[in-house]
Amino acid sequence: MTEPEVYFESLFPEDRELARIEESIRERGMPEISVEPAYGRLLTLLAAATGAKAALEIGALGGYSGVCLARGLRAGGTLTSLELKPEYAELARANLAAAGFADKVEMIVGNAADSLEKLEADGRKFDFFFIDADKENYPAYLEWAIRLAEPGAVIAADNTLLRGRTLNPDKQGPAVRAMREFNRRIAQDERLIGAHLPAFDGLALAMVK
Repeated sequence: MTEPEVYFESLFPEDRELARIEESIRERGMPEISVEPAYGRLLTLLAAATGAKAALEIGALGGYSGVCLARGLRAGGTLTSLELKPEYAELARANLAAAGFADKVEMIVGNAADSLEKLEADGRKFDFFFIDADKENYPAYLEWAIRLAEPGAVIAADNTLLRGRTLNPDKQGPAVRAMREFNRRIAQDERLIGAHLPAFDGLALAMVK
């Protein structure tokens, strides 16, 4: 973390629930790539500020971001979480239940593209989205979010800097190229009001007009 990031993080007390989730991820040897605590707090704040009632998360991992989102949902709100790996989905479901959100969560296991297609076929709509999954498909996930969005829905997406690779012109791998295209669309797509936050590993925010 940079000096300003360290300073601001030091102001907040430890979140024991989220720390427990991080430990459960470590214990299972899963990648420790949950959203940064600062951005987790931002997800909670944005969901609460916008009165989100139906959130869609693409990429559950161990449930860290899911808890952050669920905390901000209005009364009666629900979180639909898409996860490719059954073992990740199982841990995320357990961690969300332990945090008191068992009745708020719908976990869908399988390929995200297939799940998104079914959600559209079922006429589902959402007012908050969080994208934190395979980076090569970020542009496709953004398009799905716009198609499934209620007017005024908020879209957030993590890791837009790819640990600096997005900024390095020598990096031209498929994930890097996809992220650059995603970042461009957040900034230029006329269907969106977008912004980029450059702290940590980058976070994109947009509102669907």
